Amino acid sequence: MKKIKIIETAFRDAHQSLLATRMRTRDMLPIAEEMDKVGFFSMEAWGGATFDTCIRYLNEDPWERLIELKEHLKKTPIQMLLRGQNLVGYKHYPDDVVRKFVEKSYENGVDVFRIFDALNDIRNMEYSIKVAKEQDAHVQGVISYTVSPFHTVEKYVEFAKELEALECDSVAIKDMAGLITPHDTHELITALKEETNLKINLHCHCTSGMTPMSYYAACQAGVDILDTAISPLSWGTSQPPTESMVAALQGTPYDTGLDLKLLTNIKKYFEEIRKKYSGILDPIAEKVDTEVLIYQIPGGMLSNFVSQLKVQNALDRYEDVLEEVPRVRKDLGYPPLVTPTSQIVGIQAVMNVLGGERYKSVTKEVKDYLKGLYGKPPAPVDEDIQKKIIGDEKPITVRPADLLKPQLEKCKEKGEELGIIKKEEDILTYALYPAVAPKFLLGDCEEEPLAPPAEAETSEAPKGIPTEYAVDVDGEIFNVKVKPVGYMEIEAEGTQGPTGPVEGGITSTMQGMILKLKVDKGDKVNEGDVVAVLEAMKMENDIHAASSGTVEEIFIKEGDTVNAGDTLMVIK
Repeated sequence: MKKIKIIETAFRDAHQSLLATRMRTRDMLPIAEEMDKVGFFSMEAWGGATFDTCIRYLNEDPWERLIELKEHLKKTPIQMLLRGQNLVGYKHYPDDVVRKFVEKSYENGVDVFRIFDALNDIRNMEYSIKVAKEQDAHVQGVISYTVSPFHTVEKYVEFAKELEALECDSVAIKDMAGLITPHDTHELITALKEETNLKINLHCHCTSGMTPMSYYAACQAGVDILDTAISPLSWGTSQPPTESMVAALQGTPYDTGLDLKLLTNIKKYFEEIRKKYSGILDPIAEKVDTEVLIYQIPGGMLSNFVSQLKVQNALDRYEDVLEEVPRVRKDLGYPPLVTPTSQIVGIQAVMNVLGGERYKSVTKEVKDYLKGLYGKPPAPVDEDIQKKIIGDEKPITVRPADLLKPQLEKCKEKGEELGIIKKEEDILTYALYPAVAPKFLLGDCEEEPLAPPAEAETSEAPKGIPTEYAVDVDGEIFNVKVKPVGYMEIEAEGTQGPTGPVEGGITSTMQGMILKLKVDKGDKVNEGDVVAVLEAMKMENDIHAASSGTVEEIFIKEGDTVNAGDTLMVIK
Protein backbone atom coordinates (compact mmCIF):
# COMPACT_ATOMS: atom_id res chain seq x y z
CA MET A 1 0.00 0.00 0.00
CA LYS A 2 1.39 3.39 -1.01
CA LYS A 3 0.99 6.12 1.60
CA ILE A 4 0.58 9.63 0.28
CA LYS A 5 2.78 12.22 1.99
CA ILE A 6 1.33 15.62 2.92
CA ILE A 7 2.99 19.05 2.90
CA GLU A 8 1.21 21.52 5.20
CA THR A 9 1.20 25.09 3.85
CA ALA A 10 -0.43 27.02 6.74
CA PHE A 11 2.75 28.91 7.65
CA ARG A 12 3.48 30.12 4.09
CA ASP A 13 1.28 29.69 1.04
CA ALA A 14 -2.06 29.41 2.86
CA HIS A 15 -1.76 32.75 4.66
CA GLN A 16 -0.01 34.31 1.66
CA SER A 17 -3.02 33.35 -0.47
CA LEU A 18 -5.79 34.36 1.95
CA LEU A 19 -4.30 36.82 4.46
CA ALA A 20 -1.86 38.84 2.33
CA THR A 21 1.05 37.00 4.06
CA ARG A 22 0.32 38.87 7.29
CA MET A 23 0.45 36.05 9.86
CA ARG A 24 2.90 36.99 12.62
CA THR A 25 5.55 34.61 13.96
CA ARG A 26 4.03 34.94 17.43
CA ASP A 27 0.85 33.33 16.03
CA MET A 28 2.79 30.41 14.53
CA LEU A 29 4.94 29.35 17.46
CA PRO A 30 2.21 28.31 19.97
CA ILE A 31 0.89 25.59 17.62
CA ALA A 32 4.17 24.61 15.92
CA GLU A 33 5.07 21.79 18.34
CA GLU A 34 1.60 20.27 18.01
CA MET A 35 1.94 20.37 14.21
CA ASP A 36 5.37 18.76 14.54
CA LYS A 37 3.66 15.61 15.90
CA VAL A 38 1.48 15.06 12.83
CA GLY A 39 4.03 13.46 10.53
CA PHE A 40 3.95 15.81 7.55
CA PHE A 41 6.49 15.29 4.77
CA SER A 42 7.43 18.92 5.44
CA MET A 43 5.91 22.22 6.51
CA GLU A 44 6.20 25.08 4.05
CA ALA A 45 7.04 27.98 6.34
CA TRP A 46 9.45 30.36 4.58
CA GLY A 47 10.22 31.99 1.25
CA GLY A 48 7.71 33.32 -1.25
CA ALA A 49 6.39 36.67 -0.05
CA THR A 50 7.08 36.01 3.65
CA PHE A 51 10.52 37.64 3.56
CA ASP A 52 9.29 40.85 1.92
CA THR A 53 6.21 41.14 4.16
CA CYS A 54 8.21 40.61 7.35
CA ILE A 55 10.48 43.61 6.77
CA ARG A 56 7.97 45.80 4.92
CA TYR A 57 4.87 45.45 7.10
CA LEU A 58 5.42 43.30 10.19
CA ASN A 59 8.69 44.72 11.56
CA GLU A 60 9.93 41.13 11.94
CA ASP A 61 13.29 39.70 10.98
CA PRO A 62 12.51 36.80 8.58
CA TRP A 63 15.76 35.09 9.59
CA GLU A 64 14.66 35.13 13.24
CA ARG A 65 11.31 33.61 12.21
CA LEU A 66 13.15 30.74 10.55
CA ILE A 67 15.41 30.17 13.56
CA GLU A 68 12.48 30.20 16.01
CA LEU A 69 10.40 27.82 13.90
CA LYS A 70 13.37 25.43 13.68
CA GLU A 71 13.55 25.39 17.49
CA HIS A 72 9.90 24.26 17.64
CA LEU A 73 9.86 21.85 14.69
CA LYS A 74 12.21 19.11 15.85
CA LYS A 75 10.96 16.31 13.56
CA THR A 76 9.29 17.96 10.59
CA PRO A 77 11.48 19.40 7.83
CA ILE A 78 11.00 23.11 7.09
CA GLN A 79 10.40 23.87 3.43
CA MET A 80 10.86 27.16 1.61
CA LEU A 81 9.75 28.47 -1.79
CA LEU A 82 12.72 29.90 -3.70
CA ARG A 83 12.23 31.78 -6.97
CA GLY A 84 15.39 30.46 -8.63
CA GLN A 85 17.75 33.32 -9.48
CA ASN A 86 15.15 35.73 -7.98
CA LEU A 87 15.45 34.09 -4.52
CA VAL A 88 12.70 35.85 -2.52
CA GLY A 89 12.75 39.03 -4.60
CA TYR A 90 11.37 40.04 -7.96
CA LYS A 91 14.49 40.32 -10.11
CA HIS A 92 17.61 38.26 -10.78
CA TYR A 93 20.44 38.49 -8.27
CA PRO A 94 24.11 37.71 -8.98
CA ASP A 95 25.46 34.25 -8.23
CA ASP A 96 27.40 35.41 -5.15
CA VAL A 97 24.12 36.60 -3.54
CA VAL A 98 22.34 33.37 -4.56
CA ARG A 99 25.08 31.21 -3.06
CA LYS A 100 25.22 33.03 0.27
CA PHE A 101 21.41 33.19 0.55
CA VAL A 102 20.97 29.45 0.00
CA GLU A 103 23.82 28.62 2.39
CA LYS A 104 22.42 30.88 5.12
CA SER A 105 18.86 29.59 4.58
CA TYR A 106 20.06 26.02 5.13
CA GLU A 107 22.22 27.01 8.09
CA ASN A 108 19.27 28.74 9.78
CA GLY A 109 16.78 25.94 9.31
CA VAL A 110 15.58 25.25 5.73
CA ASP A 111 15.61 21.51 4.98
CA VAL A 112 13.65 21.41 1.71
CA PHE A 113 14.21 23.92 -1.11
CA ARG A 114 11.34 24.15 -3.58
CA ILE A 115 12.96 25.97 -6.51
CA PHE A 116 11.07 27.37 -9.49
CA ASP A 117 11.38 29.81 -12.35
CA ALA A 118 8.36 31.68 -13.66
CA LEU A 119 9.31 30.92 -17.29
CA ASN A 120 10.47 27.33 -16.65
CA ASP A 121 13.89 28.49 -17.90
CA ILE A 122 16.27 25.90 -16.45
CA ARG A 123 19.17 28.39 -16.68
CA ASN A 124 17.51 30.47 -13.96
CA MET A 125 17.30 27.46 -11.60
CA GLU A 126 20.53 25.56 -12.09
CA TYR A 127 22.75 27.60 -9.77
CA SER A 128 20.41 27.66 -6.78
CA ILE A 129 19.77 23.92 -7.28
CA LYS A 130 23.54 23.28 -7.36
CA VAL A 131 24.19 25.24 -4.15
CA ALA A 132 21.23 23.65 -2.33
CA LYS A 133 22.49 20.18 -3.31
CA GLU A 134 25.90 21.09 -1.87
CA GLN A 135 24.19 21.71 1.48
CA ASP A 136 22.79 18.16 1.39
CA ALA A 137 19.26 19.55 1.49
CA HIS A 138 16.24 17.98 -0.22
CA VAL A 139 15.93 19.84 -3.51
CA GLN A 140 12.59 19.95 -5.27
CA GLY A 141 12.60 21.26 -8.82
CA VAL A 142 9.37 22.84 -9.97
CA ILE A 143 7.30 22.81 -13.13
CA SER A 144 5.35 26.09 -13.23
CA TYR A 145 2.08 24.79 -14.66
CA THR A 146 -0.08 26.73 -17.07
CA VAL A 147 -2.31 26.10 -20.07
CA SER A 148 -1.49 27.39 -23.56
CA PRO A 149 -0.95 26.06 -27.09
CA PHE A 150 2.77 25.84 -26.24
CA HIS A 151 2.50 24.02 -22.90
CA THR A 152 2.15 20.29 -23.55
CA VAL A 153 2.69 17.11 -21.52
CA GLU A 154 5.71 16.33 -23.71
CA LYS A 155 7.34 19.69 -22.94
CA TYR A 156 6.66 19.36 -19.21
CA VAL A 157 8.21 15.87 -19.19
CA GLU A 158 11.22 17.16 -21.11
CA PHE A 159 11.65 19.90 -18.49
CA ALA A 160 11.33 17.36 -15.64
CA LYS A 161 14.14 15.34 -17.22
CA GLU A 162 16.34 18.44 -17.14
CA LEU A 163 15.55 18.83 -13.43
CA GLU A 164 16.39 15.17 -12.85
CA ALA A 165 19.71 15.67 -14.65
CA LEU A 166 20.50 18.41 -12.11
CA GLU A 167 20.00 15.75 -9.39
CA CYS A 168 16.76 17.15 -7.92
CA ASP A 169 15.26 14.79 -5.33
CA SER A 170 11.66 15.42 -6.36
CA VAL A 171 9.61 17.47 -8.79
CA ALA A 172 6.58 19.60 -7.97
CA ILE A 173 3.81 20.51 -10.38
CA LYS A 174 3.05 24.06 -9.24
CA ASP A 175 -0.48 24.91 -10.38
CA MET A 176 -0.85 28.43 -8.97
CA ALA A 177 -4.20 29.18 -10.62
CA GLY A 178 -5.89 25.81 -10.03
CA LEU A 179 -6.12 25.14 -13.78
CA ILE A 180 -5.14 21.48 -13.98
CA THR A 181 -8.10 19.18 -14.70
CA PRO A 182 -8.40 15.65 -13.29
CA HIS A 183 -7.80 14.25 -16.80
CA ASP A 184 -4.69 16.35 -17.40
CA THR A 185 -3.45 15.59 -13.89
CA HIS A 186 -3.62 11.85 -14.55
CA GLU A 187 -1.98 12.22 -17.96
CA LEU A 188 0.89 14.41 -16.76
CA ILE A 189 1.71 12.43 -13.61
CA THR A 190 1.52 9.10 -15.45
CA ALA A 191 3.97 10.44 -18.05
CA LEU A 192 6.33 11.84 -15.37
CA LYS A 193 6.28 8.49 -13.55
CA GLU A 194 7.07 6.60 -16.75
CA GLU A 195 9.81 8.94 -17.95
CA THR A 196 11.60 9.91 -14.68
CA ASN A 197 12.57 8.37 -11.35
CA LEU A 198 11.63 11.49 -9.39
CA LYS A 199 9.13 11.65 -6.56
CA ILE A 200 6.14 13.66 -7.78
CA ASN A 201 4.50 16.40 -5.70
CA LEU A 202 1.26 18.14 -6.78
CA HIS A 203 0.71 21.69 -5.50
CA CYS A 204 -2.60 23.28 -6.51
CA HIS A 205 -4.75 26.22 -5.45
CA CYS A 206 -8.53 25.79 -5.21
CA THR A 207 -9.51 28.86 -7.25
CA SER A 208 -11.33 26.91 -9.98
CA GLY A 209 -13.01 24.42 -7.63
CA MET A 210 -11.54 21.37 -9.42
CA THR A 211 -8.55 20.73 -7.18
CA PRO A 212 -9.85 17.98 -4.81
CA MET A 213 -10.88 15.94 -7.88
CA SER A 214 -7.50 16.54 -9.47
CA TYR A 215 -5.80 15.44 -6.23
CA TYR A 216 -7.63 12.11 -6.30
CA ALA A 217 -6.76 11.65 -9.98
CA ALA A 218 -3.14 12.36 -8.97
CA CYS A 219 -3.29 9.59 -6.36
CA GLN A 220 -4.58 7.14 -8.98
CA ALA A 221 -1.71 8.14 -11.30
CA GLY A 222 0.95 7.49 -8.64
CA VAL A 223 1.63 10.91 -7.06
CA ASP A 224 3.85 10.77 -3.97
CA ILE A 225 3.13 14.07 -2.19
CA LEU A 226 0.18 16.50 -2.00
CA ASP A 227 0.10 20.06 -0.65
CA THR A 228 -2.78 20.93 1.70
CA ALA A 229 -3.70 23.62 4.23
CA ILE A 230 -5.35 23.19 7.62
CA SER A 231 -9.06 23.82 6.98
CA PRO A 232 -9.54 27.35 8.43
CA LEU A 233 -6.86 28.54 5.98
CA SER A 234 -7.93 26.42 3.00
CA TRP A 235 -10.12 26.67 -0.12
CA GLY A 236 -10.37 29.69 -2.39
CA THR A 237 -6.93 30.70 -3.58
CA SER A 238 -5.34 28.48 -0.94
CA GLN A 239 -4.91 24.67 -1.01
CA PRO A 240 -7.49 21.93 -0.27
CA PRO A 241 -8.13 21.28 3.45
CA THR A 242 -5.67 18.92 5.13
CA GLU A 243 -8.30 17.14 7.25
CA SER A 244 -10.63 16.60 4.26
CA MET A 245 -7.88 15.05 2.13
CA VAL A 246 -6.73 12.84 5.01
CA ALA A 247 -10.32 11.66 5.60
CA ALA A 248 -10.99 11.15 1.87
CA LEU A 249 -7.94 8.91 1.48
CA GLN A 250 -8.54 6.83 4.63
CA GLY A 251 -9.15 3.17 3.83
CA THR A 252 -7.89 3.54 0.25
CA PRO A 253 -4.53 2.41 -1.16
CA TYR A 254 -3.45 6.06 -0.76
CA ASP A 255 -4.14 6.42 2.99
CA THR A 256 -1.91 9.15 4.48
CA GLY A 257 -1.81 7.49 7.92
CA LEU A 258 -2.21 10.91 9.60
CA ASP A 259 -4.26 11.28 12.80
CA LEU A 260 -7.52 13.11 12.13
CA LYS A 261 -8.07 13.82 15.85
CA LEU A 262 -4.69 15.54 16.15
CA LEU A 263 -5.46 17.59 13.05
CA THR A 264 -8.82 18.59 14.54
CA ASN A 265 -7.09 20.05 17.61
CA ILE A 266 -4.79 22.03 15.33
CA LYS A 267 -7.81 23.18 13.34
CA LYS A 268 -9.37 24.69 16.47
CA TYR A 269 -6.28 26.83 17.02
CA PHE A 270 -6.38 28.11 13.45
CA GLU A 271 -10.08 28.90 13.73
CA GLU A 272 -9.10 31.54 16.30
CA ILE A 273 -6.25 32.74 14.05
CA ARG A 274 -8.71 33.16 11.19
CA LYS A 275 -10.96 35.27 13.41
CA LYS A 276 -8.01 37.39 14.51
CA TYR A 277 -7.04 38.13 10.89
CA SER A 278 -10.56 38.30 9.45
CA GLY A 279 -10.21 42.08 8.95
CA ILE A 280 -7.78 41.41 6.09
CA LEU A 281 -9.37 38.24 4.76
CA ASP A 282 -10.08 39.05 1.12
CA PRO A 283 -13.59 37.94 0.05
CA ILE A 284 -12.34 37.48 -3.53
CA ALA A 285 -9.51 35.23 -2.39
CA GLU A 286 -11.63 32.90 -0.27
CA LYS A 287 -14.23 31.95 -2.86
CA VAL A 288 -14.26 29.70 -5.92
CA ASP A 289 -13.95 31.78 -9.08
CA THR A 290 -14.52 29.77 -12.26
CA GLU A 291 -13.51 32.77 -14.39
CA VAL A 292 -9.94 31.63 -13.72
CA LEU A 293 -10.63 28.92 -16.32
CA ILE A 294 -11.13 31.66 -18.92
CA TYR A 295 -8.63 34.31 -17.82
CA GLN A 296 -6.13 32.00 -16.02
CA ILE A 297 -5.50 34.66 -13.39
CA PRO A 298 -4.32 33.42 -9.96
CA GLY A 299 -6.37 34.68 -7.01
CA GLY A 300 -3.60 36.87 -5.63
CA MET A 301 -3.66 38.83 -8.88
CA LEU A 302 -7.42 39.33 -8.63
CA SER A 303 -7.19 41.00 -5.23
CA ASN A 304 -4.27 43.12 -6.51
CA PHE A 305 -6.40 44.32 -9.43
CA VAL A 306 -9.23 45.29 -7.10
CA SER A 307 -6.95 47.29 -4.76
CA GLN A 308 -5.11 48.99 -7.65
CA LEU A 309 -8.33 49.95 -9.44
CA LYS A 310 -9.96 51.15 -6.21
CA VAL A 311 -7.20 53.66 -5.42
CA GLN A 312 -7.42 54.93 -8.99
CA ASN A 313 -11.23 55.23 -8.83
CA ALA A 314 -11.48 52.83 -11.75
CA LEU A 315 -13.13 49.75 -10.27
CA ASP A 316 -15.66 49.89 -13.12
CA ARG A 317 -12.81 48.80 -15.46
CA TYR A 318 -12.26 45.50 -13.57
CA GLU A 319 -13.82 43.31 -16.30
CA ASP A 320 -11.83 45.16 -18.97
CA VAL A 321 -8.61 44.35 -17.11
CA LEU A 322 -9.57 40.66 -16.78
CA GLU A 323 -10.12 40.48 -20.52
CA GLU A 324 -6.85 42.30 -21.24
CA VAL A 325 -4.68 39.89 -19.22
CA PRO A 326 -4.87 36.93 -21.68
CA ARG A 327 -4.10 39.33 -24.54
CA VAL A 328 -0.98 40.66 -22.82
CA ARG A 329 0.04 37.13 -21.88
CA LYS A 330 -0.24 36.03 -25.52
CA ASP A 331 1.74 39.10 -26.65
CA LEU A 332 4.53 38.16 -24.23
CA GLY A 333 4.78 34.51 -25.29
CA TYR A 334 2.40 32.84 -22.80
CA PRO A 335 4.41 33.11 -19.55
CA PRO A 336 2.91 31.15 -16.62
CA LEU A 337 1.27 33.66 -14.27
CA VAL A 338 3.35 33.32 -11.12
CA THR A 339 5.63 35.84 -9.37
CA PRO A 340 7.17 37.84 -10.97
CA THR A 341 5.53 37.28 -14.40
CA SER A 342 2.03 37.55 -12.91
CA GLN A 343 2.90 41.09 -11.79
CA ILE A 344 4.60 41.91 -15.11
CA VAL A 345 1.54 40.85 -17.11
CA GLY A 346 -1.00 42.11 -14.56
CA ILE A 347 0.19 45.66 -14.12
CA GLN A 348 0.73 46.05 -17.88
CA ALA A 349 -2.87 44.95 -18.43
CA VAL A 350 -4.02 47.61 -15.94
CA MET A 351 -1.91 50.27 -17.68
CA ASN A 352 -3.19 49.23 -21.11
CA VAL A 353 -6.80 49.61 -19.97
CA LEU A 354 -6.43 52.81 -17.96
CA GLY A 355 -4.01 54.45 -20.45
CA GLY A 356 -6.55 54.37 -23.24
CA GLU A 357 -4.00 52.87 -25.64
CA ARG A 358 -2.30 49.49 -25.44
CA TYR A 359 1.40 49.77 -24.51
CA LYS A 360 1.30 53.58 -24.50
CA SER A 361 3.01 53.33 -21.10
CA VAL A 362 5.21 50.34 -20.40
CA THR A 363 6.83 49.21 -17.15
CA LYS A 364 10.59 48.75 -16.87
CA GLU A 365 9.92 45.07 -16.22
CA VAL A 366 8.08 44.56 -19.53
CA LYS A 367 11.01 46.17 -21.34
CA ASP A 368 13.47 43.93 -19.48
CA TYR A 369 11.29 40.88 -20.15
CA LEU A 370 11.30 41.57 -23.90
CA LYS A 371 15.07 42.09 -23.77
CA GLY A 372 15.37 38.54 -22.40
CA LEU A 373 16.56 39.68 -18.98
CA TYR A 374 14.04 37.43 -17.19
CA GLY A 375 14.84 34.44 -19.35
CA LYS A 376 13.47 32.88 -22.53
CA PRO A 377 9.69 33.23 -23.01
CA PRO A 378 7.91 29.86 -23.45
CA ALA A 379 6.61 30.89 -26.91
CA PRO A 380 7.52 33.55 -29.50
CA VAL A 381 6.50 37.07 -28.44
CA ASP A 382 4.49 39.39 -30.70
CA GLU A 383 7.12 40.97 -32.95
CA ASP A 384 5.16 44.21 -33.51
CA ILE A 385 4.71 44.73 -29.75
CA GLN A 386 8.38 43.91 -29.15
CA LYS A 387 9.50 46.45 -31.78
CA LYS A 388 7.19 49.12 -30.36
CA ILE A 389 8.67 48.65 -26.87
CA ILE A 390 12.39 47.92 -27.41
CA GLY A 391 12.89 49.03 -31.03
CA ASP A 392 15.64 47.21 -32.89
CA GLU A 393 17.39 46.01 -29.73
CA LYS A 394 18.08 42.28 -29.87
CA PRO A 395 17.10 40.15 -26.84
CA ILE A 396 20.01 38.52 -25.02
CA THR A 397 20.69 34.82 -25.57
CA VAL A 398 22.93 34.15 -22.55
CA ARG A 399 21.80 33.16 -19.06
CA PRO A 400 20.52 36.49 -17.63
CA ALA A 401 22.57 36.17 -14.43
CA ASP A 402 25.78 35.94 -16.49
CA LEU A 403 25.40 39.68 -17.11
CA LEU A 404 25.30 40.52 -13.38
CA LYS A 405 28.43 41.52 -11.48
CA PRO A 406 29.10 40.20 -7.96
CA GLN A 407 27.26 42.37 -5.49
CA LEU A 408 27.66 40.98 -1.98
CA GLU A 409 30.89 42.77 -1.05
CA LYS A 410 29.53 46.14 -2.22
CA CYS A 411 26.34 45.58 -0.23
CA LYS A 412 28.41 44.76 2.83
CA GLU A 413 30.47 47.95 2.48
CA LYS A 414 27.41 50.13 1.84
CA GLY A 415 25.49 48.46 4.68
CA GLU A 416 28.33 49.03 7.13
CA GLU A 417 28.52 52.64 5.98
CA LEU A 418 24.78 53.01 6.74
CA GLY A 419 25.23 51.28 10.11
CA ILE A 420 22.66 48.57 9.37
CA ILE A 421 24.79 45.39 9.49
CA LYS A 422 24.75 43.48 12.78
CA LYS A 423 25.00 39.97 11.36
CA GLU A 424 25.82 38.30 8.04
CA GLU A 425 22.15 37.79 7.23
CA ASP A 426 21.60 41.57 7.32
CA ILE A 427 23.88 41.93 4.28
CA LEU A 428 21.57 39.57 2.38
CA THR A 429 18.43 41.39 3.54
CA TYR A 430 19.94 44.65 2.26
CA ALA A 431 21.11 43.06 -1.01
CA LEU A 432 17.62 41.71 -1.70
CA TYR A 433 15.65 44.81 -0.70
CA PRO A 434 17.93 47.88 -0.85
CA ALA A 435 14.99 50.33 -0.78
CA VAL A 436 13.08 48.73 2.12
CA ALA A 437 15.78 47.08 4.24
CA PRO A 438 17.64 50.15 5.64
CA LYS A 439 14.58 51.50 7.45
CA PHE A 440 13.88 48.04 8.90
CA LEU A 441 17.48 47.29 9.88
CA LEU A 442 17.87 50.71 11.54
CA GLY A 443 14.87 49.89 13.73
CA ASP A 444 12.75 52.69 12.26
CA CYS A 445 9.89 50.44 11.13
CA GLU A 446 6.67 49.95 13.04
CA GLU A 447 4.48 46.89 12.82
CA GLU A 448 1.46 47.50 10.61
CA PRO A 449 -1.63 47.55 12.85
CA LEU A 450 -3.83 44.51 12.39
CA ALA A 451 -7.20 45.41 10.92
CA PRO A 452 -9.98 44.72 13.44
CA PRO A 453 -12.06 41.58 12.81
CA ALA A 454 -14.68 42.26 10.17
CA GLU A 455 -17.54 41.33 12.47
CA ALA A 456 -16.37 43.54 15.34
CA GLU A 457 -18.51 46.57 16.12
CA THR A 458 -17.83 49.32 18.62
CA SER A 459 -19.79 52.37 19.66
CA GLU A 460 -16.82 54.55 18.70
CA ALA A 461 -16.53 53.14 15.18
CA PRO A 462 -19.87 51.64 14.12
CA LYS A 463 -19.99 49.31 11.15
CA GLY A 464 -20.32 51.16 7.88
CA ILE A 465 -18.52 54.32 9.03
CA PRO A 466 -14.95 54.75 7.71
CA THR A 467 -12.20 54.44 10.31
CA GLU A 468 -9.44 55.88 8.13
CA TYR A 469 -9.37 59.27 6.41
CA ALA A 470 -6.93 61.30 4.32
CA VAL A 471 -6.82 64.84 5.77
CA ASP A 472 -5.28 67.85 4.01
CA VAL A 473 -3.56 70.17 6.52
CA ASP A 474 -2.14 73.25 4.76
CA GLY A 475 -1.35 71.23 1.67
CA GLU A 476 0.20 68.27 3.51
CA ILE A 477 -1.58 64.93 3.55
CA PHE A 478 -2.00 63.01 6.81
CA ASN A 479 -3.55 59.62 7.44
CA VAL A 480 -6.07 59.85 10.28
CA LYS A 481 -7.18 56.60 11.89
CA VAL A 482 -10.07 56.44 14.34
CA LYS A 483 -9.00 54.02 17.04
CA PRO A 484 -11.66 51.78 18.63
CA VAL A 485 -10.52 52.87 22.12
CA GLY A 486 -12.13 56.25 21.60
CA TYR A 487 -9.44 58.67 20.42
CA MET A 488 -8.00 59.87 17.15
CA GLU A 489 -4.39 59.49 16.14
CA ILE A 490 -2.83 61.52 13.34
CA GLU A 491 0.06 59.84 11.59
CA ALA A 492 2.14 61.54 8.92
CA GLU A 493 2.79 59.13 6.08
CA GLY A 494 5.83 60.65 4.37
CA THR A 495 5.72 64.22 3.07
CA GLN A 496 3.56 63.98 0.00
CA GLY A 497 2.28 67.15 -1.58
CA PRO A 498 -1.37 67.94 -2.15
CA THR A 499 -3.70 65.68 -4.08
CA GLY A 500 -5.44 67.01 -7.13
CA PRO A 501 -4.16 69.25 -9.93
CA VAL A 502 -1.23 71.56 -9.19
CA GLU A 503 0.35 73.76 -11.86
CA GLY A 504 3.52 72.02 -13.03
CA GLY A 505 2.78 69.15 -10.64
CA ILE A 506 3.88 65.57 -11.38
CA THR A 507 1.32 63.22 -9.83
CA SER A 508 1.42 59.53 -9.06
CA THR A 509 -0.82 57.48 -11.34
CA MET A 510 -1.12 54.65 -8.83
CA GLN A 511 -0.57 53.66 -5.23
CA GLY A 512 2.93 52.48 -4.42
CA MET A 513 6.30 53.19 -2.83
CA ILE A 514 8.93 55.65 -4.09
CA LEU A 515 11.83 53.37 -4.92
CA LYS A 516 14.20 55.95 -6.42
CA LEU A 517 14.26 59.73 -6.70
CA LYS A 518 16.20 60.70 -9.81
CA VAL A 519 16.28 64.50 -9.41
CA ASP A 520 17.06 67.15 -6.79
CA LYS A 521 15.44 70.51 -6.21
CA GLY A 522 16.84 72.99 -8.74
CA ASP A 523 17.66 70.35 -11.38
CA LYS A 524 16.76 71.10 -14.99
CA VAL A 525 14.83 68.33 -16.74
CA ASN A 526 13.55 67.69 -20.25
CA GLU A 527 10.11 66.44 -21.15
CA GLY A 528 10.06 62.64 -20.85
CA ASP A 529 13.01 62.41 -18.41
CA VAL A 530 12.58 59.85 -15.63
CA VAL A 531 12.25 61.85 -12.39
CA ALA A 532 11.33 59.01 -10.00
CA VAL A 533 10.68 55.27 -9.89
CA LEU A 534 7.51 53.99 -8.23
CA GLU A 535 7.17 50.41 -7.00
CA ALA A 536 3.59 49.17 -7.36
CA MET A 537 2.37 45.56 -7.37
CA LYS A 538 6.06 44.61 -6.86
CA MET A 539 6.98 46.19 -10.22
CA GLU A 540 9.05 49.28 -10.99
CA ASN A 541 7.29 52.08 -12.89
CA ASP A 542 9.13 55.09 -14.26
CA ILE A 543 7.58 58.50 -13.58
CA HIS A 544 8.35 60.95 -16.40
CA ALA A 545 8.50 64.74 -16.54
CA ALA A 546 5.42 65.98 -18.41
CA SER A 547 7.29 69.07 -19.64
CA SER A 548 10.77 70.62 -19.63
CA GLY A 549 11.72 72.97 -16.82
CA THR A 550 13.29 73.25 -13.37
CA VAL A 551 12.40 71.12 -10.36
CA GLU A 552 10.90 73.71 -7.98
CA GLU A 553 9.54 71.51 -5.18
CA ILE A 554 9.91 67.83 -4.18
CA PHE A 555 7.31 66.48 -1.78
CA ILE A 556 8.53 62.91 -1.49
CA LYS A 557 11.62 60.96 -0.48
CA GLU A 558 12.75 57.42 -1.22
CA GLY A 559 10.76 54.89 0.80
CA ASP A 560 7.60 57.03 1.00
CA THR A 561 4.23 55.46 0.26
CA VAL A 562 2.06 57.50 -2.12
CA ASN A 563 -1.51 57.22 -3.35
CA ALA A 564 -2.94 57.76 -6.82
CA GLY A 565 -3.25 61.51 -7.43
CA ASP A 566 -0.61 62.58 -4.90
CA THR A 567 1.62 65.39 -6.20
CA LEU A 568 5.21 64.17 -6.06
CA MET A 569 7.03 67.27 -7.27
CA VAL A 570 6.55 70.54 -9.15
CA ILE A 571 8.41 71.36 -12.36
CA LYS A 572 8.17 74.98 -13.56
